[in-house]
Order: sequence, then C-alpha cells, then structure tokens
Amino acid sequence: MTQETVKKTTLKPLGNRVLAERLEAQETMKGGIILPDSAKKKQETAKVVAVGSGKRLDDGKVLPVAVNVGDIILMDKYSGQEVTLNDEEFIILKSDDIIAIIED
Repeated sequence: MTQETVKKTTLKPLGNRVLAERLEAQETMKGGIILPDSAKKKQETAKVVAVGSGKRLDDGKVLPVAVNVGDIILMDKYSGQEVTLNDEEFIILKSDDIIAIIED
C-alpha cells in the first residue's frame, strides 16, 4: 500500500468503496489476558466514516454498499489504500474486502 496526502477537507468514496479509520488493537482481552504485539497486528478493524453510492451492475442498477457510517468492520489485512486527511490516517477499500461487521 502506498501513502498519499490529501489536502481537501472532505473525502467521499466512489462506487463500492468505503472510507474507514483504523482502530487501535486491544491491549488486553475481556478476561484480563494481555495480548502480545504479534496478536494485536492480526486484528484489522476499522470504523466506517463514509461510503460510496454502490456498485453499478451491468443492467444499470446500483447495488448499495452493505455497511453504514459508524459500523465497526473486520477487513482483509492487505486491502485498501491508506490516505492522510487533515493529519488523520484513513483507509479506502472496496466493500468486497470487508469480511464482517462487528456487532456488540
């Protein structure tokens, strides 16, 4: 992945893409077990901050993105494009690279 700096104040993903902010890995599990750095790196979670309009199908219809702003997602480790916006780091990824929505 490459790093790009964006000087705009807003960033709206196009098509079936999602803009998300990576979440910090937990230091400890609910039972009090402290996670080593290697386990923390495996957790690829992010909070969705913007979504595109959806994927345009061959018949012209638009299939909406399956996640909403505010959803916590689990994503493929090496997917997406990292960007910096107003000194904050985000990732833009295709909705197909989202593995799951994490619900409480």
